[in-house]
Amino acid sequence: MAEIQNPNQQGGGGGQDSRSLYGFMIVFVLAIVAFQIFGPKKTQQPEPSPSKTQTAQNGAVPSPAATTPVSAGTAAVAGNPAVPAVNAVLATGETETVVENELYRITFTNRGAAVKSWVLKKYKDDAQTKPLDLVNQDAAPKFGLPLSLYAYDAGLRGRLNSVLYVPSTIGTITAPGTLSFDYSYGGLTVHKSFHFDSGYVIDADVSVTQNGAPVTALLAWPSGLGDQTTLQQYAASTIEYSDNGKADQIAAKKVVGGETLHGSFDDVGVSDLYFSAIFMPHTPSDTTVVTLHDTVSVPRNRDHPDPNAMEQEPLLGAAVGSISGDLHTRLFAGPKLLGLLQSVHTANGLNLEHVVSFGWWGWIAKPMLLVLRFFASHGIPNWGWAILVLTLILNLAMLPTRFMMMRSSLKMQRIQPQIETIKAKYAKYKTTDPRRQDMNKEMFDLQRKEGVNMFGGCLPMLLQYPLLFGFYRMLMYAIELRQAHWLWLRDLSAPDALHVLPIFVIVSMFLSQFFTPSPGMDQSQQRMMAFMMPAVFGVMMWNIGSGVALYWAGSNLLGVAQQMVMNRTSMGLEMRAIAAKRAAKRERRK
Repeated sequence: MAEIQNPNQQGGGGGQDSRSLYGFMIVFVLAIVAFQIFGPKKTQQPEPSPSKTQTAQNGAVPSPAATTPVSAGTAAVAGNPAVPAVNAVLATGETETVVENELYRITFTNRGAAVKSWVLKKYKDDAQTKPLDLVNQDAAPKFGLPLSLYAYDAGLRGRLNSVLYVPSTIGTITAPGTLSFDYSYGGLTVHKSFHFDSGYVIDADVSVTQNGAPVTALLAWPSGLGDQTTLQQYAASTIEYSDNGKADQIAAKKVVGGETLHGSFDDVGVSDLYFSAIFMPHTPSDTTVVTLHDTVSVPRNRDHPDPNAMEQEPLLGAAVGSISGDLHTRLFAGPKLLGLLQSVHTANGLNLEHVVSFGWWGWIAKPMLLVLRFFASHGIPNWGWAILVLTLILNLAMLPTRFMMMRSSLKMQRIQPQIETIKAKYAKYKTTDPRRQDMNKEMFDLQRKEGVNMFGGCLPMLLQYPLLFGFYRMLMYAIELRQAHWLWLRDLSAPDALHVLPIFVIVSMFLSQFFTPSPGMDQSQQRMMAFMMPAVFGVMMWNIGSGVALYWAGSNLLGVAQQMVMNRTSMGLEMRAIAAKRAAKRERRK
């Protein structure tokens, strides 16, 4: 081999040798580049998917497919004997674990370590054919399963909820018990642990790190609730929360998807008419909350769905995390029973009673619900009959106001001739004439002298309206009335499918108007009241909960009976005599 010499030490041929060396170097570099571009491609290694060797717990036997033993520090990869993956923790196949007690049956999947099904054993679905699944099976596969993780980065969020975690148990766990899931690969490490007791509340712990640094990942209930099948149920969904002891809610139309809420949250979650999923962080002041809002297509007619008759309704969710990284929270997922929610307490000692929100009419609705519950537990097991008993009690309590109305009406009829005289005195003046004010003053002075209260006749109706609205709010949110039967009614919280009660409301209101004497009212007005009022209330009752219609129909029936008795009293006879006298007078004028 020729000796390689320094070209600078060469003689006259050194310049040529230098140029040859430079040319050789250029060719060598070009060859390397060409090999990188046109040479054979390196096969990309798929993410390894080993499985921890599982130990059966609570009698559960691990699945062989998910528990293939692997060497320490390696991970089995399809098509490759072994690829180094230090401390990798991930499963080779999808498995399920069921957690069960007398109240629920929860099915977890290790794909995303989330919940596929959350069956409440004591409640049925809308068809009343099988136990209710609290997971919205239409929306959850699209928008996320309960107890999935929410991350601000969409790519990380997708990975957290799609990888295969290693569960601590495969099979069935009978609560009380604990179930945990672990995943570690590529610097991402996740631990999710859930503890179950005999009630509706579970404990959850979540830890996510990337290359040893904490990552903000929130535990989520992202896709509404499983009993949401109608337009009304979706529209009634809310975000419920208690911030530093102050309870409030966000209506569906005001919820912003992906918005981060700041505060000291004692509890926060999603709620509909009858069920809730509420998180209760262990450290409220260290809590991050993200509200979730999507939309789903719901048929206008659930019994006969038409693809061309669909409505876009809100689908709400909530995600809870910790500012410091690791999350420790409790979760209530179950029915909105007032007594049950009063027994569930947050870290600050507050209860979840505020989740049953009766709104402005709570001061009427809540006592009514307590009374109905008392009746139902003390000899009146049927809620329909309990409503009628409460209706009877309320009508008897308002009976004195009916006598007040009748007495006020009679006094008004007694001075009616004097009222007409005053009107005739000022009939020659236009309505814009200032002297018309003198007419009003004379009439007011006469009424005050005779002890007539012009609003006395409205008192019973003014009292009935708050009761009606309170009853409506109570029946809307009282889960006790959900699917409660009475005679032909299968659900007192739903409209009467046969429309018997709305028709009865129309007929009974017409009879009430017919039997109530109104001698001072113009005949045209009397006819309008006799037909318009029943029609208006009948339309209202057509699509309202049958429990409200039952109350209104019962009230009308009792009102008719009371009015027929009152018409036979001295006041009633006098009022009918005045009415007959005025009718005869009008006939003579004709």
